[in-house]
Amino acid sequence: MIHKPYLLFLGDAHDQLAAKVAQGIRDWRPQDVVGQLRLPGCQADLKINDLTVAEAVSAGARTMVVGVANRGGVISPAWKSTLIEAVESEMDLASGLHNYLRDEPDLLRASKANGRQLHDVRQVSQAYPIANGQPRSGWRCLAVGTDVSVGKMYTTLALQRELAARNVKATFRATGQTGILIEGDGVPLDAVVADFMAGSIEYLTPENDPDHWDLIEGQGSLFHASYSGVTLALVHGGQPDALILCHDPARETMRGLPGYALPALEDLRDLSLRMARIVNPRCEVVGVSVNTSGLSAEKAEAYVRRTSNALHLPVTDPIRYGVGDLADALLAMSVPGN
Repeated sequence: MIHKPYLLFLGDAHDQLAAKVAQGIRDWRPQDVVGQLRLPGCQADLKINDLTVAEAVSAGARTMVVGVANRGGVISPAWKSTLIEAVESEMDLASGLHNYLRDEPDLLRASKANGRQLHDVRQVSQAYPIANGQPRSGWRCLAVGTDVSVGKMYTTLALQRELAARNVKATFRATGQTGILIEGDGVPLDAVVADFMAGSIEYLTPENDPDHWDLIEGQGSLFHASYSGVTLALVHGGQPDALILCHDPARETMRGLPGYALPALEDLRDLSLRMARIVNPRCEVVGVSVNTSGLSAEKAEAYVRRTSNALHLPVTDPIRYGVGDLADALLAMSVPGN
């Protein structure tokens, strides 16, 4: 068990998006956060209290969460003194990085000497089956994106909240480190051995009640040269009935791949459907979720309206406008008479 509340460690994050793990926890579980700790040069800010380790302990923090998702998922040497200080001050450490805390000898020594826990959220703790592609009861919605970090987690979390408010059975299914820290459960998909990735998602989204929705957190993009394999495992393992397209209209190139432009939403729709219908012929694209934080209110409204007219689908920004229209689209599939 990861003890709460958290102190969110932003380290030397080079931009706001690099601190997306901390941002997600702050946005969806603010009651579990006492503040943030930033090192000199940090370019991210969650707009919450900046605390030292000692101040965080006094405020009741029990775990420092490494809230940075850097390329490659490594623990920076520049962070070590602060992480060790936290352990020596009676805080546990939690991280979703590929580079495990317990594989760092100095952190392991400090944790053992002080009786603290190191929680590596991405560590696979069980054996998953190979996917069998067999149909199963219940309904499933997967968020797919034109790129990484375009709002797939936010969209599915917002949908879970909206459906729950309507007394619809719905579960957020976490597949990444931030989602797991928020939900408290899930599959660290990008740490699963390739042959078992799709099977792990079948395991995560088992047979369910006929009126239950699984909202599956998307990862990567079918168009991203680095991470497309993870996305395809979600598509085939999740066997989605519904797809929601996610996009950042202000972004010109793939994150981490400046030589690659983002695909058109029409291309994302067509390729995602083609892949999804291999395992679920009834799959449909039901809407579009856009991150318009880089656009003015006027430009955001114009973009949403233009995109909806072009694709003949409901289009929304979950933060600016909510996800009511997307929830309506899901219920139109699964609830007779809607």
